[in-house]
Amino acid sequence: MNRPLVWMALLLACLLGVGGLYAWHKAIPYEEVVDRGPSPQALANPYLAAEHFLRGQGVAVAHANGLEHLADLPATGHSLLLLGERSNMTPRQVEQLLAWTKAGGHLLLVAEALWDDETGKSGDLLLDRLNLRQSLSDDFDEPEPPRKKVAPDLTKLYVDNKTAPAYFSFDTDFNLTDPKHLAQFSANSAKSSHLMQVDLGSGRVTVITDSDLWKTPAIGKHDNAWLLWYLTQGTDVTLLFNSDVDNLLTLLIRYFPQALVALAALIALALWQAGMRQGPIQATAPKARRQLQEHLRASADFLLRRNGQGTLLQALQQDLLRTARRRHPGFEHLDTAEQWLVLERLTRQPSHIISQALGAPSLKRLSSADFSRQVACLQTLRNAL
Repeated sequence: MNRPLVWMALLLACLLGVGGLYAWHKAIPYEEVVDRGPSPQALANPYLAAEHFLRGQGVAVAHANGLEHLADLPATGHSLLLLGERSNMTPRQVEQLLAWTKAGGHLLLVAEALWDDETGKSGDLLLDRLNLRQSLSDDFDEPEPPRKKVAPDLTKLYVDNKTAPAYFSFDTDFNLTDPKHLAQFSANSAKSSHLMQVDLGSGRVTVITDSDLWKTPAIGKHDNAWLLWYLTQGTDVTLLFNSDVDNLLTLLIRYFPQALVALAALIALALWQAGMRQGPIQATAPKARRQLQEHLRASADFLLRRNGQGTLLQALQQDLLRTARRRHPGFEHLDTAEQWLVLERLTRQPSHIISQALGAPSLKRLSSADFSRQVACLQTLRNAL
C-alpha cells in the first residue's frame, strides 16, 4: 500500500472531523413557522372559529344548509342561528320557524332589509312578523373628520350583577327600532340599536343588525365571542348558512334521480331519431352570412343615428336607477345627493364615477371617447349593483 496516500487520507479525515465538530458546536437550531393561509374548511365556513369557540365552552354545535331538517329539531334547549341569506324564504317557512320558537326554541336572525314607510313593510317576512324595523343610522351620511383617528363606536350591553358593560363591534350603519316596545332588552351604540330580544310564546327571538362580528377574525375582538356564548348558553346550537328554497331541479335530483336518467335517455333517443337524414342532402349554405356581432353593431349604429346619444344614455341611467330602487326601498324618494350617497355605499365606487355616470346628458354631441367613458361608468355601476 502506498504509505503517503494513507497519511493523506488520515489527515483529510481528521480535518473533516474537526470541521464537523466545530460546525456542530456553532450551529444554532431554530424553528420557522410557515403561514399557508386559511384552511379549506375555514374558507368554506366563515363561522368555523365561532363553532370551535362554542365547543370549547361545552356547547354542542351543528350546522345545516336548509330548513328541511327543522321538523326533526327539538325546540326546548335549542338555539337556531339564521346567519345566511334568506330573501327567498316562503311565508310557510316563516310560520314554521315562528311555531318552532313558540314551542320553546331560541331563534337568532340577522335583519336583512330596511323598513319602507310608504309600503308599511321591509320585504323581510320574518322581521316584519316580529314587528321590529331596521333603518339606516342617523350618522350614516356623516363624513369622518379628515386626518383624525376616530375611535370605533362600540355597542354596549349591561348585564345584571355586572358593573362594567360588554362591548361588541356591530356595524353602526344600521339601526333597529321597536315601535311596539316588545323587546325585553337591547344593545346600543352611541346613536343606534344593534341587538334586540323578544319573547315569543315559550321561546325567544334575538334580532341583530349584522353577524360579521362572529366571523373570522372579528370574533376574537372585544367581547364578540362572549356575546355569542351569552345568547346561546344552556342550549344546543344549530348554525344555518343557507335557507334558500330548493328549486325544482334540485328537488328532482334529490328524490327522482332514476326518473331523470330515464327522461334524459328518452330525449337522447328522440333526438337521434329526429336527426336521421330523410331524403337527399341539402346543399351547403353560402358562407356570406352576417355574424351576430355585425347585426348588433348595425342595430346600435341605427339607434345612435336615429335617437342620438342622449336617448341611449338616459336609457342606461333609468336602468341603473331601477336596479337601485330594488336594492334600496324608498330610493326614488330621496333627493339627488342622497341617491348618489346610497349608490356610493351600494356599489363601493367613488363619488366622481357616480356623478360622471348620472350627470345630465350634454346638449352638444360628445366625442366618441367621452361617450364610451360615460357608458363604461354606467355599466360599472350596474354590474356593482
